[in-house]
Amino acid sequence: MNLIPVDPVNLSLKGKLLSVVSCFSAILAIAWISHQFTLSPAHPMLIASMGASAVIVFIIPNSPLAQPWPLVGGQLVSTVIGVACAQLVSDTATASACAVAGSVLAMLLLRCLHPPGAAAALAPVLGGHPINALGYGFVLMPVGINVVVMLMMAFVINRWLLRHEYPVGIRKQSVRKKSNHGFIVEPAQHTGVSEQDVEQALQNRDTFLDVSFGDLSKLLTDVQKNSFKRRSGEITCADIMVRDVLDVEYGTDVEEAWKLMQVERLKALPVIDKSRRVIGIITWHDFFKFINVGDNGTFKEKFRSFIRRTPDISTNKPESVGHIMASPVSMLPENTHIADLIPLMSNKGYRQIPIVNNENRLVGMVYQANLIAALYDERLDYAKNHPHHV
Repeated sequence: MNLIPVDPVNLSLKGKLLSVVSCFSAILAIAWISHQFTLSPAHPMLIASMGASAVIVFIIPNSPLAQPWPLVGGQLVSTVIGVACAQLVSDTATASACAVAGSVLAMLLLRCLHPPGAAAALAPVLGGHPINALGYGFVLMPVGINVVVMLMMAFVINRWLLRHEYPVGIRKQSVRKKSNHGFIVEPAQHTGVSEQDVEQALQNRDTFLDVSFGDLSKLLTDVQKNSFKRRSGEITCADIMVRDVLDVEYGTDVEEAWKLMQVERLKALPVIDKSRRVIGIITWHDFFKFINVGDNGTFKEKFRSFIRRTPDISTNKPESVGHIMASPVSMLPENTHIADLIPLMSNKGYRQIPIVNNENRLVGMVYQANLIAALYDERLDYAKNHPHHV
């Protein structure tokens, strides 16, 4: 029999040390601040359930049990129920059972389940005279102050020290990371499983899983991506991209860029600076969006007038590519696996992605046709090597 079970939190050594420091800092701050408001040395400044809350909030911050409402509601509601049981039920054993059961019921009904709340419910029952003398004031001091400080520490430590998204779902979902010259795409999570599918599956199980939908969706996406990478091998954007890419610069004339796109039959052109760093992209839409079809004249006449360079010094229309380009532009590093292209082109609608090296300099472009061809070749190879699995 293995006496050492599997690590339940799967944290690195650095992560474990940071979690220990976080718990220490939070409890120290709670104790010190609460001490400033303590009415008497006989009154408690800290309740034991805060220790359990610290473990949940700083070690599994993505858990639904660690979110602000379960933390605040679970602790305060349970304490109210605990005080009521201590005052209404004289037998300690019965009062303890009622406090725990009542707090669990209340947390379930109010959707604020937080396991340390059950411990908070026991504190008024087992705390003796100092706590009983406080009555319902015990809910405000020390529990209320403890909870408020814990919540503030949860925000500060999780976001600034541990670099976790806390609370889960508060931060706007983003698939792009800002660089000095644009956005490097962090591919969106995209699976064939919808949120309704997950919710229905959880309802069918009728059991609690300590994982949010976002984490579960990311897990499923990673599983699919890893499975694809295992089958296809390390095929990167550099393997399928078009290397000889035509480009323009910020000061390129609008008319020159349009002629280049027409002659080469291009739908898009990357815009680069002198160091070949991508600063924008132009598509047909960027030319057409400046044409007002509501005025007199045909669209063809207006378009010719728009792209033709103004001979005068002053002008009332864009003259260079830099004035009409879309910026910032989404990019991918050349060592990115092609699996990361799939959600971008299928779900986000990108038709082409500029590919950059580790210095963010343009080295190629991947078009939808390149990805489709790579996926088709991968499927053929897989069918050839695994004829019974197709």
